[in-house]
Amino acid sequence: MKAQKLRSLFAGDRIIQIVGAHDGLSAKLVEEAGFDGIWASGLEISAVNAVPDANILTMTQYLQAATSMDAVTNIPVIADCDSGYGNVNNVMHLVREYERNGIAAVCMEDKLFPKLNSFAGGEQKLATIEEFSGKIRAAKDTQRNPDFMVIARIEALIAGAGMDEAVARAEAYEDSGADAILIHSKKNDPSEILHFLSLYSNRLPIILVPTTYPQISASELQEYGVKMVIYANHGLRTSIHAIRQTFQQIKLAGNTLQIEDKIASVQDVFKLQGLQEMLDAEDYYTEQRYKKVEVPVISK
Repeated sequence: MKAQKLRSLFAGDRIIQIVGAHDGLSAKLVEEAGFDGIWASGLEISAVNAVPDANILTMTQYLQAATSMDAVTNIPVIADCDSGYGNVNNVMHLVREYERNGIAAVCMEDKLFPKLNSFAGGEQKLATIEEFSGKIRAAKDTQRNPDFMVIARIEALIAGAGMDEAVARAEAYEDSGADAILIHSKKNDPSEILHFLSLYSNRLPIILVPTTYPQISASELQEYGVKMVIYANHGLRTSIHAIRQTFQQIKLAGNTLQIEDKIASVQDVFKLQGLQEMLDAEDYYTEQRYKKVEVPVISK
């Protein structure tokens, strides 16, 4: 079970590194690169549908994307579930569905539904501690697999509510049964996060998303007691940049000659699709392999 695999990673000594993905192909590339798990990123999934990361898509659409990632990989998937897609009833429903579909963990943030991406600007509206604590309790009471994890994401620093509020929320979510705390920041250096770590003392495993403070390394974070680091959207951002450049070059040149050595080969695409495995299975199970054998009649 992948949930058990994720639990074992949290029980280990080293920092866990996972990367954002949005579909089966990007998830396979995460696994190919040797990362420990996949972040089914709400930003990436919404972006590839060309809609804002603001709960425009439904829970079912996010679940389908996460399930497609899980189906083609052997490493755990952690699903970004925004603020739980509604109230406690929605949270209970999402836990049942994500758990049933093999997702190892869900992460919910303590903002009001519908949420807005943390880096989008504008007002970031927080749920009360009591309301979000209820969502955590509902999620933990609903799960059936004891290895399934519920991660509480704190947005107090994003919303400008202050450090005391962030620590109070971490303590409350710990009391409500959360398996880990994701503390988020939009500062361009890790000082705010490191201050939080010194106050909370890592009573639950701490998860960070260093999108705005990329200068700190995983090994440094491990020294501070951080258990997981999420590189949340770098695959998507890389692909947008590369696709845009490629299309511009084709349009300018009127042919593809100058880019052929800079892009994946068709054979590479076939490999990622599992084409050879399909052909091998087709050959193995073809009717020609199982022609009827005539049984000789033995006369009495």
